Amino acid sequence: MSLEYFLQMGGYAFYVWTSYGITTAVLLWNLFAPIVQRKQLLRQMALKQKRAQR
Repeated sequence: MSLEYFLQMGGYAFYVWTSYGITTAVLLWNLFAPIVQRKQLLRQMALKQKRAQR
């Protein structure tokens, strides 16, 4: 089996590689979205706390 044949996936390369790409994107989103949301929440809480201290 050659590398070219493997990358073509028996004629289904578009569907296979697209599904791999979408899956990778979703997994990365699930990894980084909570981190970004947490940072935003902490910033908002800090702002509210500063406003409350005035």
